[in-house]
Amino acid sequence: MSDTAKTVQKTGGRNSGDPVVSPTGAVDPRLLVREQGFLGYAAEFRRKVRGGELGSIPVVLGLVIIGIIFQSLDDSFLSAGSLSNIGVYIAGQGIMAVGIVFVLLLGEIDLSVGSIAGVGAAIWAVLSVTNGVDDTLSVVLAVLAGAAIGAFHGFFFAKIGVPAFVVTLAGFLGWSGLQIWLMGSEGTINTPNGSLVEHMTTYYFQDIAAAYGLAGVAVAAFLGSMLYDSGRRRTAGLPFRPVSEVLLRTAVLAVIAFGCAYKLNQSRGLPLALVIFLAVLLITDFVARRTTYGRQIFAVGGNAEAARRAGINVEKVRITVFLIAGLLAAVGGLFIASQSGGATKSLGSGNVLMNVIAAAVIGGTSLFGGRGNMWSALLGMLVIQSIQQGLNLLGMASEIQYMITGVVLLAAVVIDSVSRRTQKSAGRT
Repeated sequence: MSDTAKTVQKTGGRNSGDPVVSPTGAVDPRLLVREQGFLGYAAEFRRKVRGGELGSIPVVLGLVIIGIIFQSLDDSFLSAGSLSNIGVYIAGQGIMAVGIVFVLLLGEIDLSVGSIAGVGAAIWAVLSVTNGVDDTLSVVLAVLAGAAIGAFHGFFFAKIGVPAFVVTLAGFLGWSGLQIWLMGSEGTINTPNGSLVEHMTTYYFQDIAAAYGLAGVAVAAFLGSMLYDSGRRRTAGLPFRPVSEVLLRTAVLAVIAFGCAYKLNQSRGLPLALVIFLAVLLITDFVARRTTYGRQIFAVGGNAEAARRAGINVEKVRITVFLIAGLLAAVGGLFIASQSGGATKSLGSGNVLMNVIAAAVIGGTSLFGGRGNMWSALLGMLVIQSIQQGLNLLGMASEIQYMITGVVLLAAVVIDSVSRRTQKSAGRT
């Protein structure tokens, strides 16, 4: 028996400073850092890499490499205007990618999000622009329609037993037809000036206090959440993050947040699109990580039969997950309509579905279910949009963008597969 393992064998329980060793021999990282200081980070990092627990490391390194390459080829890549454009362009498809993350956590796939986005935009345009229905009400009805379509898919998958791939493929075809029918002979309905949908991607908070204020609120909320969580764990006698780690994490976030705020203020200010996207990420991340429902999603994705035996209503979880995906797809469709200047018969087609699924996978969500987080959508979209922005600045054709994005997606899936195999070999799955 190792010296570390022996330290946990104390009569009457363990002391607060004793390391906790799991059956696989891994020391709890919170205690490791508390006992060894910041050297514990290095030890924990090596352990995770050896065990295949790479997390967001590959995508973060990828973003750094992308930034270095494109900035060296065109020094306007990291300019304020370029970064502001990236912040706006990631919003629509990024919100759709959040819905795909939920579906992937179940170990399933949804091929219909592009056509749901198109239907959502068409419903809003026909109601608001063509028939004069109140703009806000039209937006709400379009989003509710997306949720209803998603629940419809979830019902056939969860209750009838039709594979999700088949259900959503049929939906992709059927809802695309409905979208074309709704748009009628016009084909395009332009976004009215001053409408709610137009403001989604064209409105900016130009007061510099907005961007800096959002950064400050984000950092303060993060610090408060970390301290609150550590306090609860300390009170319960569980391993908790030391204050030094909390402060380090907060400092890193502060540098990133205020750096982004500075860059945005050098351009047009804080984009409303980015604010909405971040709000969606925060809400869905809270649901996934902090609620019983979120834990049920991970449980069903990890092992549906075990989740059912544990008393989880698997059918309900599956239906509601597809409902969320449909709702967010409709919201994303409104953003795309805002960005492109109106609703069209082809909105949501092309590379939208590919980008949305690729963003979730590239960001670190596993295709095999049970592993991932909502921030994968942000990281993945940053990778995809950064590549597109860089290639656009260099004047590259769209087919080159497709090929490069495909290579990045394949690399992400390979990393995920190798990671799972390594974890299985290390006894961590």
